[in-house]
Amino acid sequence: MIKKIEHLGIAVKDLESSNQLFEKLLGVAPYKSEAVEREGVITSFFQVGESKIELLAASRSDSPIGKFLEKNKEGIHHIAFDVDDIWEEINRLKTLDFVLLSDEPKPGADGKQIVFLHPKSSNGVLIELCQDKK
Repeated sequence: MIKKIEHLGIAVKDLESSNQLFEKLLGVAPYKSEAVEREGVITSFFQVGESKIELLAASRSDSPIGKFLEKNKEGIHHIAFDVDDIWEEINRLKTLDFVLLSDEPKPGADGKQIVFLHPKSSNGVLIELCQDKK
């Protein structure tokens, strides 16, 4: 079951300057920054009430974020939903004809297991499902 919006992912070209901008905007410093080498991304997380903002910068141009920034401007990349049981959600959404970008969860940033829904099956919005690693 989907519990809440866990975070909004924002693609940025320059993580350092974007961190400074969002720190001024939100009034808090990022609580975590980490590289996810497999995905070619460096992330920064800000806590905003019960939700989070994740800034994503490409660590290599051929990464999904690098390709996104090449085709689009900086901005909203995805909406992430926190789920109780990621496998249950994968199976539920498959039966409802949603298209997933992978058949199983993979390790993501901030101690999460993640899987993405293809935007073509969710009105053009990239959706991430995430669950704390057990």
